[in-house]
Amino acid sequence: MLALASPAPAQELRGHGGPVRAIAVSGDGRFAMTGSFDQSAILWRLETGSADKVLRFHQGAINAVATLNGVGFATGAEDGRVALWRGDAAEPARVLEGHKGPVAALAVSPEGGHIASASWDETLRVVSLADGMVRVLEGHKGPVNGVAFAAGGAVVSAGYDATLRLWPADDGPAKIVTLPAALNGVVVAPDGEIAVAAADGRLRLFGPDGAPRAELEIVQTPLIALALSADGATIAAGGLRGQVALVDRKARSIRATLVGPGLPVWSLAFLPNGRQLLSGGADRVVRRWNALTGEHLGAVVPRAGEDVLAAFQGERGAQVFRACAACHTLTPADGNRAGPTLHGLFGRRIASAPGYAYSDAFKAMDIVWTKETVAKLFEVGPNAYTPGTKMPEQTIGSAQDRQALVDWLEKVTR
Repeated sequence: MLALASPAPAQELRGHGGPVRAIAVSGDGRFAMTGSFDQSAILWRLETGSADKVLRFHQGAINAVATLNGVGFATGAEDGRVALWRGDAAEPARVLEGHKGPVAALAVSPEGGHIASASWDETLRVVSLADGMVRVLEGHKGPVNGVAFAAGGAVVSAGYDATLRLWPADDGPAKIVTLPAALNGVVVAPDGEIAVAAADGRLRLFGPDGAPRAELEIVQTPLIALALSADGATIAAGGLRGQVALVDRKARSIRATLVGPGLPVWSLAFLPNGRQLLSGGADRVVRRWNALTGEHLGAVVPRAGEDVLAAFQGERGAQVFRACAACHTLTPADGNRAGPTLHGLFGRRIASAPGYAYSDAFKAMDIVWTKETVAKLFEVGPNAYTPGTKMPEQTIGSAQDRQALVDWLEKVTR
């Protein structure tokens, strides 16, 4: 890992306190939203790598994020709900309910008028965003892990029951394709070709009618993440051991393999130009890649108070702070981000940083930030110590790391 003061920063977005389960990118490529097992969603500004908002609404892990055409994002979670977010609002504009189990995947129709959710309750729900009409698709015998739209409003789903199902738009019965392994994701290309990620490590391609076309062995462990570039030229498939294969769909071949830290890659998303890819994994980090060569691309980590960080190169407290840098700045000149500036933190009463919009729950608390209270926050977690917080669920298990962080913060935030 590169040192904090290196002239070439690491290619990471850090801010979540748990595995990054889902990623989606706005249509203009300026923003991304990520969802995590820490029950939060973060709205990122990709140009700077900073977090604009930390969104806390769901009661459970956020397993799916989708882009709403031109207006925002949708999140689906363990609580069975789908939340629709507009702009940088702190609360969802609309909430869709009805699932009786965790939402595992989301898809928005090409024209933007419908959203489909796949759930572990063995059903899919297709909702018209104009009038709220709901179509429930039943038939899978187990969790439904993937969903995508096909031409004319048809829906394609992939399930733990090892079936690929093609649901016509006219409410007719689904065509069922049975496969040798459980399915963890599905995408549909602009020309109608279907790709599914399977637990046997294979990527399988089908025609719009469900007829098999090709099969590629990607890894020997389950494929758990799948994404398609907007032009349909490249498929990204991520595995349980951290490899991500970039597949040339036309050539039916692996063009490059991205090798991360060896931990599961749970989520993938292309930027609109198809030349960049974001990956999220079990190590709580979002990485950016060149989707043509497989190399890291662009500075994604915010360099919060880089002059301050450079002065403390190699200190453990500065290294621990990296997970905080997306949301918090260190100097008064940098101001507030998704979280308040930490300048002048110690001795400050909770919810009193100028210019930051705190929740009512925070304003009612009687806490003064000291080295002891900051350490306690990261020992038990923000949800337990400061209920009602918008902060992602971050804990620091090592007492030595907690002490290093608060000692370092005391020096740099004076």
